[in-house]
Amino acid sequence: MRVAIVEGDGIGKEVIPAAVEVLDALDLPIEKVPLELGYGKWEKCGVAIDEKDLEILKSCDCVLFGAITTPTDPNYKSVLLTIRKELDMYANIRPIKPLPGLVGVTGKNDFDLVIVRENTEGMYSSIEEIHDDVAYTKRVVSRKGSERIARSACKLAKDRKNEITIVHKSNVLKSDTLFLGVCREVAASEGVEYRDMLVDAMAYSLMSYPERYDVVVTTNLFGDILSDMSAALVGSLGLVPSANIGDKYAFFEPVHGSAPDIAGKGIANPIAAILSMKMMLEWMGYEREAALVESAVEFSIKENITTPDLGGSSSTSDVGKLMADHIRNNL
Repeated sequence: MRVAIVEGDGIGKEVIPAAVEVLDALDLPIEKVPLELGYGKWEKCGVAIDEKDLEILKSCDCVLFGAITTPTDPNYKSVLLTIRKELDMYANIRPIKPLPGLVGVTGKNDFDLVIVRENTEGMYSSIEEIHDDVAYTKRVVSRKGSERIARSACKLAKDRKNEITIVHKSNVLKSDTLFLGVCREVAASEGVEYRDMLVDAMAYSLMSYPERYDVVVTTNLFGDILSDMSAALVGSLGLVPSANIGDKYAFFEPVHGSAPDIAGKGIANPIAAILSMKMMLEWMGYEREAALVESAVEFSIKENITTPDLGGSSSTSDVGKLMADHIRNNL
């Protein structure tokens, strides 16, 4: 397996090395291919990602990715949107699951849900016009895009509770009537139970009753917002991993951004990056090794070797080193 290692910007340069240290402790036959992408590269050479970078990414099986700083400059080409589209990674999978010993803002720990977000169209279609007094973004919802994200959600649901919740805003956005209808059709054909909710009602319900949900499927922007919001249920954005899955390639990244306000201070929480790497191992078929990574995360929390956002006093690298040592001691 060839894995592109992209630290990116900000705290990506701290959390990805910690994740790689944990990965190296497993001593697996994985070839790591370092690649510089993002705002830092754009500042140096005027481009955040180029055709050569895409060729390297396509030569790899998957990507372990840190975080990207995206400036407001209209000439800046989004790295994440480019990669998702070029590698056609249409399913963004974001598990929302409590970690032992930690609670989020609600104090609940009886939930275990997955948000499945369409990843290539919707409000992130990149079809835009910017003028002096008005700007337009075209929201694209296609039958093809809706069908394949619905099938991804149903596939996950069959290994869980065999139910999905379809989240939409079809009472206002008529493009969502297509999304809702296609998701219902796919779920019925797959024998998966389904219900649907308007996104604003879902936002309230997720924070109030997260235990009611299992697999949630929705469009691009709604999925982005709901999953970031749901990190508060777990306790921190620094705890939530994600996967971007296509038919050929996969891309694994923490949900958090580049956090320039704390970058370089050594206090960024690496757990989301490490759990993203765990999802990568599962995608590769290394189930035992993935379980070892999860146990190392739990050990770190139990021993209170954590970063300040979780009440600890350890550095990013200290947390990574502890987990790597734990894995070596339990291989």
